[in-house]
Amino acid sequence: MNKKPFKAICLIDGEHYLPVNQGGIEHVRRVRGYDVVAAVFIGGHEKIGTAEDLKKLGVPVIIDPDPFKGIARALDEYEPDVVVDLSDDPVVRPEHRFEYANLILARNAVYEGADFRFEPPEYLDIPEKPSISVVGTAKRVGKTAVAAYIARLLVEKMPGIEPLIVTMGRGGPPEPELIRGDEIALTPDMLLQFAREGKHAASDHFEDALMSRVATIGCRRCGGGFAGQVYSSVVREGALLANSMPQNLLIFEGSGASVPPIETDAWIVTVGAHQGVEYVEMYMGPYRITKSELAIMTMCEEPMADDALVEAVEHSLNRLNPDMKVVRTVFRPKPLGSLEKKKVVFATTAPPSIGDKLRTYLEQEHGCSVVGVSHNLSKRPLLRDELGGFFEEQKPDTLLTELKAAAVDVATAMAVERGMEVVYADNVPVQVGGNLDLEPAILEVIRSAIERFEAGEKTE
Repeated sequence: MNKKPFKAICLIDGEHYLPVNQGGIEHVRRVRGYDVVAAVFIGGHEKIGTAEDLKKLGVPVIIDPDPFKGIARALDEYEPDVVVDLSDDPVVRPEHRFEYANLILARNAVYEGADFRFEPPEYLDIPEKPSISVVGTAKRVGKTAVAAYIARLLVEKMPGIEPLIVTMGRGGPPEPELIRGDEIALTPDMLLQFAREGKHAASDHFEDALMSRVATIGCRRCGGGFAGQVYSSVVREGALLANSMPQNLLIFEGSGASVPPIETDAWIVTVGAHQGVEYVEMYMGPYRITKSELAIMTMCEEPMADDALVEAVEHSLNRLNPDMKVVRTVFRPKPLGSLEKKKVVFATTAPPSIGDKLRTYLEQEHGCSVVGVSHNLSKRPLLRDELGGFFEEQKPDTLLTELKAAAVDVATAMAVERGMEVVYADNVPVQVGGNLDLEPAILEVIRSAIERFEAGEKTE
């Protein structure tokens, strides 16, 4: 049985003579075997007379003063499998092609040209219950903290909803690993034992289980592409395991800039304001924005990001996806145990520029004395030396640490060896400014995801 040919639209420009454009379209049909259903004229008039002349191409031609809008219209009207770029410099520059690629891939079409081909990431339609993806524009923008916060919020605000988090990471387990955070309370001794068994006991699924007391499944992934597709992972197996669990809503958590390879009912993207507009707008950054319906901006405070930078990033987000809601937040440490009157050393992945603010917050809000702050939690040799110095000179009685990177095998191990108390710290997103409230914005996405699942729809 013959396969139906791919439906294609072609991008053409007026720097090519009309017969050349006709020949290019015919080449797409004859050599590539595509069914060309339309073309989009994206600019240039040196070799094209009038718009009327374009009718001679033999296919419908969409013309818009804004090529981006013209391509978007063609994608909506014709729903092609592939967009073939027959244009060239000076009409289209490399930065324009990345803009087009983000739009085209977000509509699940292939974008190809003379020597390039971008394919949309493949998402596996596995979940048998409502699901969302929490993705990020980069590493260290707060995906795990946001996913954990969402899980807690659902438990508190949506009776009957029991969330389960599926994580993926470069330090994740080779096979999906279930942690029943809803049934057991993880302790420093337990985490140390996991570490001695060769597990990465500060991996995201341990952190989510500890901070939110929900069931989590940890998965491994390797590699990440422009649009966030992973080279290999066991997330498929993790999703199948999640289907077998009693929980009724799944949260798939991204890793770095990579996105879970699972088709879900809604996307939430975390964006670090401190990273600037470039991380949002360049290369395949817009793909994640275009696919999402809520952006949680993090690090929206000085010295991480001043007001002008926060405004610029939010403006960029609104431009790329006018339908997406945007909430501004900062993170604040929330100890899982009492620090009242304790002499504390705090280990964090936060940069040194924010250290004084975190120290002051802990002392004012939790009644402790912070005698040292290490920002080297992700740098094992430096962390070991720095904590050793703090422990020797300051004689603290408590280690407060985020559950990330070397928190268990280095920080916890050193503190327990010295007989110190170990308290783990959650990072809680706190809304700052802006016109939208964090909690209702998240709950709206969740309700939409549940409605889409029940209606048999998925995110596009």
